[in-house]
Amino acid sequence: MKGERVLITGCGAVSAAGMNRSETLDVFARGQRNAGPVTLFETALPYPVFEVREIPRAFFLEGQRTLSLALIAADEALGEARLSKDLSSYRVGVCMGTTVASQLNDIEFYRSYRTHGSAPMTAAHRYVNGNIAEHLARAVKARGPSLTVVNACSSGTDAIGVALSWLRSGLCDIALAGGADEMNRIPLCGFGSLGIVNEGLCAPFDRDRQGLNLGEGAGVLVLETAASARRRGNAADLYLAGYGSESDAYHLTAPHPEGVGLRASINRALAESGIAPQDVSFVNAHGTGTIDNDVVEGKVLRDLFGADVTMLSTKGFTGHTLGAAGGLEAVFTAAGLQEGWIPASIGFSTLDEDIGLAPARKKTTITGRYALSTSLAFGGNNAALVVGRDGKA
Repeated sequence: MKGERVLITGCGAVSAAGMNRSETLDVFARGQRNAGPVTLFETALPYPVFEVREIPRAFFLEGQRTLSLALIAADEALGEARLSKDLSSYRVGVCMGTTVASQLNDIEFYRSYRTHGSAPMTAAHRYVNGNIAEHLARAVKARGPSLTVVNACSSGTDAIGVALSWLRSGLCDIALAGGADEMNRIPLCGFGSLGIVNEGLCAPFDRDRQGLNLGEGAGVLVLETAASARRRGNAADLYLAGYGSESDAYHLTAPHPEGVGLRASINRALAESGIAPQDVSFVNAHGTGTIDNDVVEGKVLRDLFGADVTMLSTKGFTGHTLGAAGGLEAVFTAAGLQEGWIPASIGFSTLDEDIGLAPARKKTTITGRYALSTSLAFGGNNAALVVGRDGKA
């Protein structure tokens, strides 16, 4: 079981770029950026954000937007995998990453308590019921392991890596894995206080980048052992080849200047996949558009893959979706291999000599078998996934 291939039999994505994968790819191809002012809560902060335009009624949960987003992406992924919403007849695990979940919507609770000495318990109920993996597992009647990963902005990638280990070790046959996060006042204020939010639109890896934009969304993969897929009469040419995770242990919010943890996580993912850097057809980089992140990540990618590496950041289309980023970008990485193209890295125009490489400037054809997705996070967390596809030169 440990050496058996883990297939990607379904993908689902929802973000400001689209309510599903097809809409998203269309937006990517057109180079469209669906950013605007915050509408979900009142704020005096001037930053543009990438909000999901509307939650369909079938998925709407009052006060639990993260769960709604996760359900939308999971529904698409299950449909693509030809699975129903009742998975009780299978051994299914659920591993989801998040940072906000539905557990930071408690400002009114504290305001009321401080002012009046009491407050409605709505926020407490949201907190208790806001475990994203447990909620999703109940929704699909999964009867395998369930885990929510809260590991800052690598949460979605790490959740996929954990699910991969479950499948390889025989804990389950199918896993729903990815990440989800909603637009929220607390991270908007927090990132603003760090001085790393752009008052315009983000420009990952560009010389004149001025910070990130926040976004929201969810990305979910259906991961499945090859034996399980055969039993169901299903087939897939995409698979999860490897995962690596390492910590810098350097700083609470800044990456190690030499990218020690990122370099190690990429090398681990490549080794687990049994491939060399030259086998990677493109890199879907974390690429937030902040000064420090882009310099460190760019240098590591240049060192490992060369200055001519084909790479991009999709955050110019989605914003930085925090714990959802790794899930969404895993879906986008798989889509790039499957569709045979990646979009321009929107927002980029001018080479930064301190980085020494440029992301894709236009829609780019992809012909290789492997792609890499990277995540960098607060606390020195770094994670990387290798996605593979059969049947390509």
